[in-house]
Amino acid sequence: MYNEKNDQFNQNSDLQEIYTAKLALLGAALSTLGDGIQTIAAGLALQQLASANKQASQENEKMSKDIERMQKQINLLNKQISNMSR
Repeated sequence: MYNEKNDQFNQNSDLQEIYTAKLALLGAALSTLGDGIQTIAAGLALQQLASANKQASQENEKMSKDIERMQKQINLLNKQISNMSR
């Protein structure tokens, strides 16, 4: 009888250890999945930042060219006004 109770205790203990190990495995799998999702999100954020930076750079370049073109027009108008004054 003592032996039967001891066997049942050992079986329950083994089942608890298996259950605990399964839970640990599930937790590790979920953690890994979460890390993967976080990595993908970080990659997407970097792509967005790079795209926004490239767009801002293109807009700055266009604005600089527009300012240069306007300065040339101003210089030309100043010359024409100067020639008209003479």
